[in-house]
Amino acid sequence: MEGYSRTNQSGVVFSRVDREAVRGPQHIHDHTLLYISSGSAEVIFNGRKTYLSAGDCVFLRKDYRVVVDAWSPQDGAPFRSIALFFCRKFLLSYFRTLPHDSLPLDATPPEDAVLKIPAGPDLESLFLSLTPYLDSSETLSQEIAWMKRIEGLRCVLAADRNFYASLFDFTQPWKIDLLSFMEENYMFDLSVPELARYTGRSLSSFKRDFKKVSDLTPEKWVINRRLQEAQKLLSGKSCSVGEAMLEAGFKDPAFFSRAYKKQFGYCPRETPAN
Repeated sequence: MEGYSRTNQSGVVFSRVDREAVRGPQHIHDHTLLYISSGSAEVIFNGRKTYLSAGDCVFLRKDYRVVVDAWSPQDGAPFRSIALFFCRKFLLSYFRTLPHDSLPLDATPPEDAVLKIPAGPDLESLFLSLTPYLDSSETLSQEIAWMKRIEGLRCVLAADRNFYASLFDFTQPWKIDLLSFMEENYMFDLSVPELARYTGRSLSSFKRDFKKVSDLTPEKWVINRRLQEAQKLLSGKSCSVGEAMLEAGFKDPAFFSRAYKKQFGYCPRETPAN
């Protein structure tokens, strides 16, 4: 897009909008700490809007979809932001350095996916040290980028102890419940490796843990759950076959029709009413 630039330097992302606003849905793949250097932004999640101006900082939880509006200030200066990405590998590395006897085991993950972080000296000095790279051709070394992400992570944990439960959801007692996650996300096109990653597990750990909670493979569980949802929608006669198919997460009409008939013994359009 003309007038828009974004560079990822070892997990530190610098973004700039020179002439036009940017709007669009984004899937947050990794926990993210976002700082607005200049301009304004609005992050929308479940209809709730979080407004951000220069100097504001927000934490975006992974595995959620949000809409981001970003625009330049009226004085013509560009919109600029800095984001720190906390991927699973990074979080695992940091977690191993923590004294486990001091972890807040009663911490619970916040329900919101978008949480403002109060400004403080540590947070301000962190992003002040990164701001010169917004307009520089120089790049951060991997070592410095790693250190800055550590600083950002510590600021997040200091802001609210409940962030421990979100950031370290790959370990007990905060490990994500598999079936709860699958129930919330079965309609999305997520591969098994992605399901493993999003639930804080390696692929082998995911498959092993899933066998403990279901006799089906993850793929078959998803198809069965989608078929159940489609049948529920069609039996209520509140939507068409095509609408029910898409709402349940299917994309291929032929596959949907075959799977539906095999599961229930009749075609989708023949579904009896409740």
